[in-house]
Amino acid sequence: MALSLPTRQRRGVASDLPSPSSSPSKSYEKEDKRKRSEEGPEHKAIGWFLPLLALGMLRYLSATSNIIHDCDEVFNYWEPLHFLLYKSGFQTWEYSSQFALRSYLYINFHELVGLPASWLFPDDKVRVFYAVRIFLGFVSVIADATLVVALSRRYGKRLASYALAMLCLTSGCFFASTSFLPSSFSMYAMSLSSGLFLLGKPAFAVAVAAVGVILGWPFSILAFLPITIYSLARRFKQTFLAGTITSLVLLVLSVLVDYYYYKRWTSSVFNLIVYNVLGGGESHLYGIEGPLFYLRNGFNNFNFCFILGLLFLAFLPIARRKYAPDLLIVVSPLYIWLGLMSLQPHKEERFLYPIYPLVCVAASAVIESFPDLFRDKYNPHDNSWPVVIAKFVRPLVLGLILSASHARTFSLINGYGAPLEAYKILEHYDDVGTGSTLCVGSEWHRFPSSFFVPEYISEVRWIDDGFRGLLPLPFNSTLGGTAAAPPYFNNKNKASTEQFIRDIEACTFLVELQLNRPYPSRGSDLSTWEPIAALPYLDREFSPSIYRSFFIPYLWQEKNVFGMYKLFKRVSK
Repeated sequence: MALSLPTRQRRGVASDLPSPSSSPSKSYEKEDKRKRSEEGPEHKAIGWFLPLLALGMLRYLSATSNIIHDCDEVFNYWEPLHFLLYKSGFQTWEYSSQFALRSYLYINFHELVGLPASWLFPDDKVRVFYAVRIFLGFVSVIADATLVVALSRRYGKRLASYALAMLCLTSGCFFASTSFLPSSFSMYAMSLSSGLFLLGKPAFAVAVAAVGVILGWPFSILAFLPITIYSLARRFKQTFLAGTITSLVLLVLSVLVDYYYYKRWTSSVFNLIVYNVLGGGESHLYGIEGPLFYLRNGFNNFNFCFILGLLFLAFLPIARRKYAPDLLIVVSPLYIWLGLMSLQPHKEERFLYPIYPLVCVAASAVIESFPDLFRDKYNPHDNSWPVVIAKFVRPLVLGLILSASHARTFSLINGYGAPLEAYKILEHYDDVGTGSTLCVGSEWHRFPSSFFVPEYISEVRWIDDGFRGLLPLPFNSTLGGTAAAPPYFNNKNKASTEQFIRDIEACTFLVELQLNRPYPSRGSDLSTWEPIAALPYLDREFSPSIYRSFFIPYLWQEKNVFGMYKLFKRVSK
């Protein structure tokens, strides 16, 4: 029987002992880092929580503090919605069934929130107004958050973080995100479509683009062309079916809704295109601007972000491996749309809304690429001092953009927010009784909508202050309401004899902007009018452009000139 003798174990030598560099935990960490670096930037992607939270807070601030930047927003969208909810409101010639240029399907989309809100707040129309605005902000949050998450998964956390900061805080996005305008709706669609495209869902991207064009603004189709064409080239069958089916469903639905309201078979989408493109349009009647209008406007709303966004193509050769072709496809509408819109004689700030998110994306890519200007292309880990400085400059540039954006936002809200606040005062003067009349003269274009007019005021009337264009008139239920084709409307912007009040003595309240001008104001007759609200309003004509455009502490109040936005009540006799 053989004995099993214990073998003598030799003393371990240094080579057998685990060294710090070869410990299992350290080896695992190195291998894990190597694998993650090979996986690309997706492992560093921003989750959904941060974009939803940040955008949610800023869009709520926008919804509750945003001013109304364009009278078209009031008369072409808020007023028809008010009529659908309360059976009163102003009608523009575009909503006459004779012309039928505006789609009620777009209004119905907002009625989905406005109607329940009117039930929830039956005696407070102002809350209904803000409920719709908050809904617009919510749609913007979903669209922009999708874009940010897609950017982070494709190009890393840093670029996505820059884009998120700009989408939240640049003045253009802050204001456009809660504006009740088709161009804002197309902006939502642009963000969502771009995000879906970067996430590898071309069919959904094109379907969303179709919604933005047909339900929103038909002319924005030009801005969606790059994503649509590239998506078709990538996955033709799925993309073609998604885009075609979505377009047909929406077009049929639009025609049916138009028939319901206009009481005749027509297509507001087709009518709008014919009027503006195929020879019928006379947009020059509403003002023309020079070719540099959008460049100036872009800088005001995005400051240095706009300049950097335009430089994206210049940086593309340096960062081609990172951004071509997909990010180039996403950003390209910025140049296409800006070029085409600049060629049109009639220009308005809202016409650029669809490409606002792309300005932020392009600028973010440029800022993120600063170190690539100095990095050795054969050494991706180059940390020479120019590269280090470029990395240090990135947050400084972002901070400058956000600071200037806040200055712009603060200046607009505080300089031009008086109309919304003045009209809110009316709810405290219902003791005058029902059947009161609110009169507005040259300030008709700053009327914040009938949502701010209490029920005890039976009508809002315009005073003839020399304006010779066609003004909105109340929807005429006697002639058919939304189906009416009133004879006093025309498409030549010629004033109607019925648009002005004939007897100013019938006015119970008066709204007037009093500026330091040589001509007298109606409200200065204190024997007739008692001021019940007076709020400062920035006098654009006499305020230096730099100080009125951007809030500079101390200098904003000192250098700018202010008038008084006043609400008057007729003195009882």
